[in-house]
Amino acid sequence: MSLLATLLQALDDDEQEMIAIRRHLHAHPEVSFHEKQTAAYIKAYYAALDMSVVPCGDGYGMYVDIEGGQPGPKLALRADFDALAIQEDNELPFKSQNPGVMHACGHDAHTAYLLVLAKELNKIKTQLSGSIRIIHQPAEEVSPGGAKGMIAAGVLDGVTNAIGVHVMSSMPTGLIGYHTGATQTGRANFTDTIIGKGGHASMPHLSNDAIVAGSYLVTALQTIVSRRIDPFDTASVTIGSFDGVGSFNAIKQAVVLK
Repeated sequence: MSLLATLLQALDDDEQEMIAIRRHLHAHPEVSFHEKQTAAYIKAYYAALDMSVVPCGDGYGMYVDIEGGQPGPKLALRADFDALAIQEDNELPFKSQNPGVMHACGHDAHTAYLLVLAKELNKIKTQLSGSIRIIHQPAEEVSPGGAKGMIAAGVLDGVTNAIGVHVMSSMPTGLIGYHTGATQTGRANFTDTIIGKGGHASMPHLSNDAIVAGSYLVTALQTIVSRRIDPFDTASVTIGSFDGVGSFNAIKQAVVLK
């Protein structure tokens, strides 16, 4: 049996372990830069395998080096492990136990596969040419995120190639997709506070309604993609938060859009 076939068979045999890890992480999600328990879980997994973990970056990032038995290039395998500020609304036995936080983007699955893959690669390391760096990145869901600090700290120094796999719920199960060039888009955030003039709802002419202004702005921002972006480019503008909580009979003085 070839080395690749041996590895793939071992991963098939580890299916239940990967599922168990993923479900544990899914039940205990933590948002970006607050992944203390998740990071401790990852470190404990490697400690049980007697594999050395190196902290890296300005968050809870870390990496593990697997040195092969023969000289060769260094390959990096990367997964993220933060969750989103979303309330999980289902009755799964492994649903989130942390109110308002959920692994809704697959980072629990990324971490589960990488942990088990690292375990199996470590078993056959003497037969590998070169080395493999296992990178666990925190804070992928915020900008600029945990990757920037890890790169500044040298996590990619000496790395020839890097692979960062991401689950894609829009693709059929079992299908793997790849292509040359950029695969994922970048992201930038903004917070916009619209300040008007508050007042009583019975006298709108004496006020300047921030909710109305904000509503027009949300609609107008949707024309950025259709009228400001080259049709051959890819872009998306999303207003994910409109904080205009008030009362029935008062005109809001200010709203915050994100």
